[in-house]
Amino acid sequence: MKVCIYFKKLNNQKIIIMNHLKFKKLTILSLFLALIVISGCARSEPVDACLEGKTYGFIYGLFHGFLAPIDLFLMVFSDKYTVYAQNNSGAWYAFGFLIGSGGWGFMGGKKLSGKKD
Repeated sequence: MKVCIYFKKLNNQKIIIMNHLKFKKLTILSLFLALIVISGCARSEPVDACLEGKTYGFIYGLFHGFLAPIDLFLMVFSDKYTVYAQNNSGAWYAFGFLIGSGGWGFMGGKKLSGKKD
């Protein structure tokens, strides 16, 4: 990845100015790659023996996503609350949880709030 550096003359002195946007993209990419490398070291725990009973799907994922902020607060005070159901159906539960928690920003933003710049 190339970071653009250009020179600007100001009072006959060369000042190095790094393009802020390119630097920001490079920083975000570096942090993301570091996260990928670090998470690749994590080991997987077998939990199949612990999971029995109802399997939660998309609708429960949506519901649990709505309740996630409350559950996160309650987790501090009690071990019986969790944010994410362990016995879930996989991708559909995760998709419902993402939408329910507002992970894609469906419940906010400039368009919905009516604010204009």
